[in-house]
Amino acid sequence: MIRIDAENLSERENYKLLTGTVIPRPIALVTTLSEDGVLNAAPFSYFNIVTADPPLISVSVQRKRGIRKDTSRHAIARGEFVVHIADESYVEKLNATAASLPPEESEVALAGLTAVPGECISVPGIAEAKVRLECVLEQAIPLGGTAEAPAADLLIGRVVRYHLHESIADERNHIDAAALQPVSRLAGASYAKLGELFEVERPS
Repeated sequence: MIRIDAENLSERENYKLLTGTVIPRPIALVTTLSEDGVLNAAPFSYFNIVTADPPLISVSVQRKRGIRKDTSRHAIARGEFVVHIADESYVEKLNATAASLPPEESEVALAGLTAVPGECISVPGIAEAKVRLECVLEQAIPLGGTAEAPAADLLIGRVVRYHLHESIADERNHIDAAALQPVSRLAGASYAKLGELFEVERPS
């Protein structure tokens, strides 16, 4: 086994090891709305479930030199955001939303995605996604870096409405993973499709 002390590595070296080993990672396409009404969208692979009671999900938004990105700034200011699950049908457009744009320009428009109004919140979602989760902000936790310049904002969102495409859910709302065709993040520019499925029974 190769042994590496994480505290002896640079931020970039730790990043490469983490993104290369913690794989595959689900991708959240997050939409937020600025105070001026500009619809922002960006993909994040530091994303997962927190708990089901209540339904909470987490998205870690890395800062740039201690400065908040549009996603966390808008989510904190408005207290709402929408999480979309990445899937094969729109992954190219999703990737286009990662472009660095000034705050007054919309990544949704740039990528050619279709905005749809929120039903429980004021933030619009994206029609192309087979799953979208309308969320209210439960907590925003600055983490890492220094007290003066945190490295990230951990957004905890409480899901208030699920939107599921009819093709992926049955009458009991069980999700067909093969129909969803989720896309996950690896390291660098690499992504992964669902691949072969198998089952292992949990011990009692």
